Amino acid sequence: MTGVTGDPRQLEKQIFNLPPGDEKAFRQTALSAFHHQYHHNQVYRHYCDLLGTSPHHTTEMEQIPFLPVEFFKSQFVFADDPPWEQLFTSSGTTGMERSSHYVKKLDLYRKSFTCAFEYFYGPLSDWCLLALLPGYADNPNSSLIYMTDDLIRQTAHADSGFYLHNRQALVDKLKELEGKKQKTLLLGVGFALLDLAEAHPMHLKHTVVMETGGMKGRREEITREDLHQRLKDGLGVERIHSEYGMAELLSQAYSRGNGFFHTPPWMRLWIRDHDDPFEYVDTGMSGGINIIDLANLYSCPFIETRDIGKKHPDGSFEVLGRFDHSDIRGCSLLVVD
Repeated sequence: MTGVTGDPRQLEKQIFNLPPGDEKAFRQTALSAFHHQYHHNQVYRHYCDLLGTSPHHTTEMEQIPFLPVEFFKSQFVFADDPPWEQLFTSSGTTGMERSSHYVKKLDLYRKSFTCAFEYFYGPLSDWCLLALLPGYADNPNSSLIYMTDDLIRQTAHADSGFYLHNRQALVDKLKELEGKKQKTLLLGVGFALLDLAEAHPMHLKHTVVMETGGMKGRREEITREDLHQRLKDGLGVERIHSEYGMAELLSQAYSRGNGFFHTPPWMRLWIRDHDDPFEYVDTGMSGGINIIDLANLYSCPFIETRDIGKKHPDGSFEVLGRFDHSDIRGCSLLVVD
C-alpha cells in the first residue's frame, strides 16, 4: 500500500495532523504504525507471529492485531531502544499488579492531551482548571496527574490548581469564579465530586464538571447515570462531562454529557465479540473495547482493553463496565487517606 513506511519521524508529523473524518488518512497512518511496531516492538512482534500475522500479509486496518492490555503488567512493551523519558504506572491498591507504560517522548504525550482537550473544549488559555485530584508531587507516576498538572500550567490562570485537600478553598474559589463569569473546569474523581456536591450544594452556571472515574471502593458503587444525576442535582449543572483514558494510553476520549464519548482524530475504537477477541460486532452491540491510539507510537498503539462498551452510528461510544475478574482501575485509586 502506497505510503506505508513505518518511519516514526514521519508518523510523529502525521498523527496530530489527521483531518477529522478522513478514513483513508487514518487507515494509512495506522498501517504505517503497525509496520513500525512489528519491526521495533519485540513483544508485539512475538504476539503477531503467534497469530500468524505480519506486515507482508496485512493490507487492511481490520487485520491489525490488538495487544491485550495485560501485557503491560508483565512485559516490557516498548517500540524503540532505551532510554525513555517517563514511566507511568496504573493506579492500584496494595498487592495489586500494576501496568508499566514506558514513554519514549513526553512531548508526544503533551501534544496528545493538549490537542485533544482543545479539540473538544477550545483554547486552554480561556479556562481556569480546578482539580479534585492529588498533586503531582504525591503521584509522579500517574499519567492523569501529569496531564492535569501540565494543563493547569497551560491555562496560566492564577487560580488553577489542585484542591483535593482544601475543600473550603475550592468552594470559595468556585463562588468567586462564578461571580466573575469565568469559564471553569472542575475536574475530579467521582466520589470526591460527590462529597463536594453533598456537603456544599451550589448552582454552577459557568463551570464544566468533569468526572474521571467512579467510586472504586471509596463509597458504595453506583451506576454512572446515578452518579451523574446526583452531581447534577448537587452542583446545579445540566450535564456531567467525563474523561476516558488509562495509564497504557497517551490519548483521551471525552464525553460532554450522557456518557457518550468521542475520540480525537488520531484515536479510534472498535467493539470486539465477547467470546471471540478476533471478531468485531455491529454498531449498537456490546463487547470488549479495542483502541487504536496513534500517540502510543513508541509503546503500542493497538490495545485490547478489559472494558466493555458499545459503539454508536455517529462514532461515539459508551463504557458499560469491565470483564469479570478484571482489576479495578482508575484515578479514584490515586486518592489515599
